[in-house]
Amino acid sequence: MAGAGRIVVLTGAGISTDSGIPDFRGPQGVWTKDPAAQRNSHISEYVAHAEVRRRVWQGRLASPAWTAVPNSGHLAVVDLERQERLHLVATQNIDGLHQRAGNDPALVVELHGTMREAMCLDCGDRGPMEPVLDRLRAGEDDPDCRRCGGVLKSATISFGQSLVMEDLARAHRAALECDLLLAVGSTLTVSPACDLVPVAAGAGAAVVIVNAQPTPYDGIAGAVVRAPISEVLPELVSR
Repeated sequence: MAGAGRIVVLTGAGISTDSGIPDFRGPQGVWTKDPAAQRNSHISEYVAHAEVRRRVWQGRLASPAWTAVPNSGHLAVVDLERQERLHLVATQNIDGLHQRAGNDPALVVELHGTMREAMCLDCGDRGPMEPVLDRLRAGEDDPDCRRCGGVLKSATISFGQSLVMEDLARAHRAALECDLLLAVGSTLTVSPACDLVPVAAGAGAAVVIVNAQPTPYDGIAGAVVRAPISEVLPELVSR
């Protein structure tokens, strides 16, 4: 960490748990506690069933992410930027907390999209999420697109949807260019985001993994840290 000058930070849900946002696959994860909830995250189910959309919208409305604030783990990533050592943040998270913590949005690639915007699956219209949440609060349970009447969804990447190729290409390029890849709070089981780890390692970068549970790439990491992210990440960055 101390000798690295071009660091790519790959973050997963684990970096946001100390902000009150539960992860998905951890011991207390959303899908661990309720495996059926994963069905709601598949695009085919979402499009085909109004009842799935209603459950998803109610869950989105009640999400703790709307009131969550960045924790010291997010702020440590901001410190890397201030040190002029941050090459890119490639995040699997949809909560926008890296930007809210102070990272330059131009240095953040949201591989799985953002929950802070809504988009129409039919006409592609896209805008802020808050007006859609207001419609839900007013009594709508399956809001449609005000422009074309199509199916409305958060601007996140669901299972069955393709990632934005420009975002993936940028993250891949950064992984080839970095001298250290720091993977934080990710199980590293969801491709293609997890593929950034062997890409970086194959290009000669060091790999540091900070995660509570083992990952498939622990064996190629120069260091694996099993400690609370919001405690250990500031220490790693300050050193």
